[in-house]
Amino acid sequence: MKRILIIIFCAICTLSITSAQTEKKKNTKETTVFLIKDMHCENCVKKVEKNIAFEKGVTDLKCDLNSKSVEVTYNTEKISEKKLLAAFKKIKMEAIVVSKE
Repeated sequence: MKRILIIIFCAICTLSITSAQTEKKKNTKETTVFLIKDMHCENCVKKVEKNIAFEKGVTDLKCDLNSKSVEVTYNTEKISEKKLLAAFKKIKMEAIVVSKE
């Protein structure tokens, strides 16, 4: 009887661990392109790269000075589009959402 209970307990533990790992694999990354009207020079690009890239949840950042755009890839569980817009405001740059992927 003890063996059966131990086997059942081990099976339940194994199933719960497997299902927990499966839940973590959900895609929580999103990419948004922002238009930054105030980005005029390399110093502006550096300012964005130094500040926005280090926001919690940002995994990738690409600045394009010619189009005045910033492509940000981020973890939606840690940061939102609204928080990113606030982060741009914090560094005195107005951002407009251009597209989402």
